[in-house]
Amino acid sequence: MRLTRRSLVILACSALALCPLARPARAGDAVVVFAAASLKNALDDATAAWTKATGKTARISYAGSNTLAKQIEAGAPADLFISADQAWMDDVERAGLVKPGSRIDLLRNALVLIAPGPKSPGSDPQIALAPDLGTTLTKMLGGGKLAMATIDAVPAGKYGKAALEKLGAWEAVKGQVAQADNVRAALLLVARGEAPLGIVYATDAAADPSVHVLATFPADSHPPIIYPAAVTKESGNADTADLLGYLRGPAARDAFARQGFTVIDAPAAGR
Repeated sequence: MRLTRRSLVILACSALALCPLARPARAGDAVVVFAAASLKNALDDATAAWTKATGKTARISYAGSNTLAKQIEAGAPADLFISADQAWMDDVERAGLVKPGSRIDLLRNALVLIAPGPKSPGSDPQIALAPDLGTTLTKMLGGGKLAMATIDAVPAGKYGKAALEKLGAWEAVKGQVAQADNVRAALLLVARGEAPLGIVYATDAAADPSVHVLATFPADSHPPIIYPAAVTKESGNADTADLLGYLRGPAARDAFARQGFTVIDAPAAGR
């Protein structure tokens, strides 16, 4: 079913309980954050620390970056958008929906191959991402599914497909890919044992003890995994810039590092 512009707005509002859309921001209003699903654990911790330090609050809607971008373009009420790739932020920015000068590159991540079960002496050994990777994965799947986020829209899925193509394995496994709406949904398929293998972010694997990592994809096998963040053009909440600054600063660094993210330092003055 194809969603109309009005449907997307209604869905976004329902999820956040923020209708009507035209309600102006008031002092003390929560900052509304649209954030990539892979950020949930780290961003929940970071915003909780911000609230404790400042008394200000944030309300966060997590989903695939593509879904969130489309909701913003349809008029959904977000103050801050954090995408899991540059492309969906570019899309929102081209639509004129990003406050000029507010966009930053916030975080980096890595891509991993996972299997069900906690890491233990009896767990599957690390596998080599060698030229015969397609054959190796086919054998390991044994007729089962390879869980990935949607390969043509969700950043984790796009990165995963790019990595498999670069390593010469895509043609061998593409018929066994189970596509999920977002990377956390793909993670869940593996955690529940419904898929014997999955491709997710390193931070997702670290957040769920019911899966273990088989291999980390080389950084040069896919585009750089960078999470840009920006204040939306329609945001009227004065606390949004404060939250974004906090997320980039030293106080939030530990929350992101605990989940395996790398915080991208602000450019030096004059650069």
